[in-house]
Amino acid sequence: MTGAQQRAALQNQIWKIANDVRGAVDGWDFKQYVLGSLFYRFISENFIAYITGGDASVDYAAMADDDETIQAAKDDAIKTKGYFIYPSQLFVNVAAKANTNARLNTDLADIFKAIEASASGYPSEQDIKGLFADFDTTSNRLGNTVKDKNTRLAAVLKGVAELDFGGFDASHIDLFGDAYEFLISNYAANAGKSGGEFFTPQQVSKLIAQLAMHGQTSINKIYDPACGSGSLLLQAKKQFDEHVIEDGFFGQEINHTTYNLARMNMFLHNINYDKFHIQLGNTLIEPHFGDDKPFDAIVSNPPYSVNWIGSDDPTLINDDRFAPAGVLAPKSKADFAFVLHALSYLSSKGRAAIVCFPGIFYRSGAEQKIRKYLMNNNYVESVISLAPNLFYGTTIAVNILVLSKHKTDTATQFIDASGLLKKGTNNNLLLDEHIKEIMAVFDSKANVEHFAKMVPLEQVAANDYNLSVSSYVEVKDNREVVDIAQLNAELRTTVERIDKLRKDIDAIVAEVEGEEVEA
Repeated sequence: MTGAQQRAALQNQIWKIANDVRGAVDGWDFKQYVLGSLFYRFISENFIAYITGGDASVDYAAMADDDETIQAAKDDAIKTKGYFIYPSQLFVNVAAKANTNARLNTDLADIFKAIEASASGYPSEQDIKGLFADFDTTSNRLGNTVKDKNTRLAAVLKGVAELDFGGFDASHIDLFGDAYEFLISNYAANAGKSGGEFFTPQQVSKLIAQLAMHGQTSINKIYDPACGSGSLLLQAKKQFDEHVIEDGFFGQEINHTTYNLARMNMFLHNINYDKFHIQLGNTLIEPHFGDDKPFDAIVSNPPYSVNWIGSDDPTLINDDRFAPAGVLAPKSKADFAFVLHALSYLSSKGRAAIVCFPGIFYRSGAEQKIRKYLMNNNYVESVISLAPNLFYGTTIAVNILVLSKHKTDTATQFIDASGLLKKGTNNNLLLDEHIKEIMAVFDSKANVEHFAKMVPLEQVAANDYNLSVSSYVEVKDNREVVDIAQLNAELRTTVERIDKLRKDIDAIVAEVEGEEVEA
């Protein structure tokens, strides 16, 4: 079986498990248990690989919790891995006894608390704290009685235990990460609008990561101010060699459940606690990482046109992020607040690639003033319009805004990629070949008829700082070209035929009427 076939088989199996064990529970509500169990298994096996040094002759799972060698290794293990798991707490041991354990739900809750508590007082404390908060073993979603809860929990653990990831090596880790991403994307696809709020489709993430990191042989760190489940940050890791991102992955997320998913996602992609920094909170009014900026790469798919406090907080106009533009984004449309936030965190050599609602590029008022500020200060490198229905929960054809602080001229690139798609069942798809086509013209900055155009600042200014791609890239007319002369000739021939038919019919009618008179 090839690697691709193994992945496909695993993905089909894990989705079947997810659907079988949830019963009547809504998949969106049940996702924490499947995702949490997968995470629990991963960190258990990861810890075994670390504590044994990969020595197959050492059976850590069979050791006693009070073994002296375990106690001696505990401090160093927490400093290195960020957490500690005793043998009795390992996924493999809990799953093996799950069907007969009448205390399964309370035992799991105690184990999760213990794993989180193991980091208390260590540098990893904030990265581990609350990771299992959404894995509520007492929830009625699992069943009305303790027995019902335990039955469903055992089914989830057994299902995840049966997944064949092979030995714990690099490819094994990749399979874990891929399975987690697959689950998240499927939950998002089936969740409607709410799914789109925490997951960016993988292919779009790939494009955004490539845009943000284009031409850079190394970056200090990468940042997402509205990171969701972390999919955009992780695409950067997948697209580029490990050493390219030197100081790690930074993200902020406002939703507590999604914040936990993002941290789990980092672990599942083998990013150690000291290499990722995910914080909970409202980026626009309680931003983190001000002391860590600037960032050489910023990727983001912030929520579209959400409400924010805006002008109701008079101090925000003096905020370093918003003050340079001289105006705040409208209270009912925070899009440009996220854009200005990202710009203020961007380094002089870096790029930010941000998914944007198309309306912000042509509306008047405060948004027009912000566009004027961005253009007059030469921060807008490219505006790229994508195909419709690429994202979960919306059919809108969104844009990607690419910001840069190191442009060598004042022209702005507009790319119309709205025709690059493959029709899918529920959503359209962006393929690798489409990404290559976009990246090629982004790199060359060439003018390509009906696809890409470099527009001087003066022309944009004369157009009221409208940044809509359709204002500058002429859409190809795919209507059939009609040859008027040929059409007229065909019409004349048709008319002549009709006249002849009429004469023939009149003759036949006259002949019939004559025969009737004679009779």
